Amino acid sequence: MMRRIAVPPRPDWEQTAKAYGFHFTHMYGQVYWDETACFAFTLDEIERNLEDPSRELHAMCLALADEASRDEHLLDLLGVPEAYRDYVAQSWRQKDPTIFGRFDLAYTGTGPAKLLEYNADTPTGLYEAAFFQWLWMTQARSLGIVPRGSDQFNAIQEKLIAAYDRLPKRSIMHFAGYGSDIEESGTLSYMMDCASQAGHAVSFVDITEIGFDLQDRLTDMQDRTIDVLSNLYPWEWFFDDEFGPKIPRSGTQMIEPAWKAMLSTKAILPLLWERHPGHPNLLEAYFDEDPRAGSLRAYVRKPLFSREGANVTLHRDGKDVASMEGPYGQGRWVRQAATDLFQSAGGYAVIGSWIVGDEACGIGIREDSSPVTMNLSRFVPHIIEDRLGQGQP
Repeated sequence: MMRRIAVPPRPDWEQTAKAYGFHFTHMYGQVYWDETACFAFTLDEIERNLEDPSRELHAMCLALADEASRDEHLLDLLGVPEAYRDYVAQSWRQKDPTIFGRFDLAYTGTGPAKLLEYNADTPTGLYEAAFFQWLWMTQARSLGIVPRGSDQFNAIQEKLIAAYDRLPKRSIMHFAGYGSDIEESGTLSYMMDCASQAGHAVSFVDITEIGFDLQDRLTDMQDRTIDVLSNLYPWEWFFDDEFGPKIPRSGTQMIEPAWKAMLSTKAILPLLWERHPGHPNLLEAYFDEDPRAGSLRAYVRKPLFSREGANVTLHRDGKDVASMEGPYGQGRWVRQAATDLFQSAGGYAVIGSWIVGDEACGIGIREDSSPVTMNLSRFVPHIIEDRLGQGQP
């Protein structure tokens, strides 16, 4: 059963992080990468309670996207602006390729994992989940920090390289985001490395420096046409930008594809519940304006679009017990039944379950002192214990 174990950090872990380009082990003046503990699971627990449910949730989300691509009302509920609905639906119909997404799951070690939200478009936490926690485990085994028979649910990097390899290598693959953001630029550097290992020529362009030529094609600072753009800029921001209308006619292959805009919204939570009421991996959820939302006594109120816990409120026993400020207070909201998170001396833990190339292939765990996971959360690595359970180093 899932448990949190205190372990000593590797003596040279900070030097190791620097050597491997992990420059955001501390953020906002706080520890982000935390290897003073690890989470331990059994293999059966991983397969039955995390991997299988993630696979099923992914299939349910794809079915919802397929339905929404043919239903104007559903696209409206999902928050896709009218001007972009044909573009989004066409992206789905032509099967534009996806690389990754991340489900955030509540799991206490008992009972089924519950979907909290789906980061389908711009999931971060990638480098630390895919590479650095794997490196930690291999070194921790050698140092006797964890049992020699320990493993990890982590094929993320392998699947990433395979997913990039399936994309045509016809031109440079550009990667875009905010270069001034240390976490975002680090994540993009890792994505570029994986694409490069898959045989792509890659180039970084700051999202603020993307331009357009006279034919409305996207261009970089060297005036090269951007044929393929892999980015960490949310689709809802593209839709709101003044240059957004040019993207559908630019001819650029976008990764993640436009159809991910149907899933990168909290609106999927009530829509999935409506289609699969009582599903063991779903929490009861309604749009804020739905009269049924009033039946929830303990709930989390979330904007359709928000990040890092911003503008999220946890309501229990007739009062708000946790409320986070943020810039996402405008627009529509959903209410989702509150559920327990894994809680320990380290705080509250949320499991990020990665989907890469349509496969559930690994997890990363964030821990926060608040029941609402925010930007000050810590990443804590995990192991799968050997068959002897506790094991001995």
